[in-house]
Amino acid sequence: MNVTEKKQYCLSDDASGFVNLAEMIPDIIPEIRYYTSYNFIGERIHGYEEPIALMTKEAAAALKNVSDQLMKQGYRLKVWDAYRPQSAVDHFVSWAEAAEDIRMKEYFYPDQDKSGLFAKGFIAAHSGHSRGSTADLTLFDMRTGREADMGGPFDWFGELSHSDCTDIAPEQYQNRMILQTAMTEGGFMPLKEEWWHFTLKDEPFPDTYFTFPVSAASLKKG
Repeated sequence: MNVTEKKQYCLSDDASGFVNLAEMIPDIIPEIRYYTSYNFIGERIHGYEEPIALMTKEAAAALKNVSDQLMKQGYRLKVWDAYRPQSAVDHFVSWAEAAEDIRMKEYFYPDQDKSGLFAKGFIAAHSGHSRGSTADLTLFDMRTGREADMGGPFDWFGELSHSDCTDIAPEQYQNRMILQTAMTEGGFMPLKEEWWHFTLKDEPFPDTYFTFPVSAASLKKG
């Protein structure tokens, strides 16, 4: 393990407290956007070496309980992102500073000036995802065989993504509330600005930001 202090942040490459969500929750559907080029940057993000979702053991166990409850209601969970290495966050920051790179603007932030993403909190130097107990996810409706309609896409930069946004259809809002209720009852805290974002309330590493890449090999080393 290599742990260093950087200002008030503790950085660690120890993956021993993490698991692969697909192994912990067989019903979950991984669609790891940052492993692909379909994300707000437009290329694979640094640190995503495999299209898998990693999470702390405690958060994964809590999410398993949420998944089991939602299965009874006819839903599976689809996860877009979970643990996010610090190198990925650094990639976000360097992209945000490159004013000329707006290749994915029309898909993710058409109404936002890229220069204001830091000030509005869309991009930050450190992310709760890097602590390993946060997930970005949605509902997959087993009755229709499709994602539930949430009234707005993942990683959309704008008020449409706010969990309490009412400028959507009643059914779309209801779907957001089904997800939010299941997650909060399962011990997760929602993020007002992103309907898909939830963090384990009692996260095991509240002050540690991890640096190991997203890969099965990281878990073996841990």
